[in-house]
Amino acid sequence: MDFLTIIQILDSTVRLATPLLLACLAGLFSERAGIFDIGLEGKMLAAAFLSAAVAAATGSVWLGFLAGVGASITLALIHGLASITFRGDQLISGVAINFLAAGLTVIVGQSWFGLGGRTPSLSGDARFNPLEWPLAETLADIPVAGPLYAELISGHSILVYVALLAVPTSWYILFRTRFGLRLRAVGENPGAVDTAGISVVRLRFTAVIICGLLCGIAGAYLATGLAAGFVKEMTAGRGFIALAALIFAKWRPWHALYACLLFGFLEAIGNRYQSIEFAGFILPVQFMQALPYILTVVILAGFVGKAIPPRAGGAPYVKER
Repeated sequence: MDFLTIIQILDSTVRLATPLLLACLAGLFSERAGIFDIGLEGKMLAAAFLSAAVAAATGSVWLGFLAGVGASITLALIHGLASITFRGDQLISGVAINFLAAGLTVIVGQSWFGLGGRTPSLSGDARFNPLEWPLAETLADIPVAGPLYAELISGHSILVYVALLAVPTSWYILFRTRFGLRLRAVGENPGAVDTAGISVVRLRFTAVIICGLLCGIAGAYLATGLAAGFVKEMTAGRGFIALAALIFAKWRPWHALYACLLFGFLEAIGNRYQSIEFAGFILPVQFMQALPYILTVVILAGFVGKAIPPRAGGAPYVKER
């Protein structure tokens, strides 16, 4: 394997890890506030569909982006209404959102475009194009540093850089601000937060909205950045993989970045190498493509060490009178 091939694999890793990272950070904010959300998949799917549909209809990727984020935040508010206001089961609410998004995106897509649930292919200003950094072409021929700069650092869409910047931003908000301290406290001991005169409901709804925002960006990136349009079930379980990465990261932003890059790397390897010889056996293409999902099962089965979620996670808060 030559150096250029390694750079190309790493480039694919960053691209493929971006939606996972955004969804993982979305779940991080929600679960740190005590709201478990397995509806990440549904919010990403709804955002992917509406962003592609509006971008195809208007020719503007930014209008599509706003529509996708709006759809995701709407579903997040529904989840918040069910789990915070009405104190419903958070897992059931998340499952319902996944089913709702999976069904509606196909039905509405067929009604609008008549393409079996797909949207028309996007091009030009209807999708996010790569950003070329200064002197990328000029420096590309320099050994080692040139390909690193021109291929790995430059040439991504703006949402890739947004996702990477979201990691230190999330860390700072959660661990260096008063809001972050209160948000984490709500997930551990909401009664103590309420006793201090701080609204548990407001904090949890804020976390849910942030979750919807990040899921919306992830879905918009899938349909208008990574791909050139929406297809049925295009999230392909990424929301659940993001949850596994969140558990693997033990609810910490920087560890979430490393976990998502690992999943992205496995997907990039699976996409590039359809078969690999190992110990005299040729691993089939299906095994290579299933690597991220196999790792998800391994993580959820608890083989990566004990991960302790926020103590008040999943439980509705009932204010004492």
